[in-house]
Amino acid sequence: MIENHIRILLDAPEAGEGAPTLAHIEEMLTAGYARAMAIEGEQWRLQRRIVDIALRLADEYNELQARELRKLARELRAVEEDLVGIRALIRSLRARANEARAA
Repeated sequence: MIENHIRILLDAPEAGEGAPTLAHIEEMLTAGYARAMAIEGEQWRLQRRIVDIALRLADEYNELQARELRKLARELRAVEEDLVGIRALIRSLRARANEARAA
């Protein structure tokens, strides 16, 4: 998982033996951005599905749809937590890249 790769990279020494190259840091940044975009896509899909079900429930209550709505809401919360997490990692990695460029 890209998040683990980024964490490992952030834990690596900043200079000397074992320090990642700027190219490797930038490669992981690109992968991190791609992961964030994929999570945002999933977030959008879940939000759209929630709206669709809520509109149907407004017309006629259906227990099966209400259960699905609750399930989707839990999934959306989890996806939003993932998004917050990857964005924090990206911020840290971007700072590391800026430090590597300045060195």
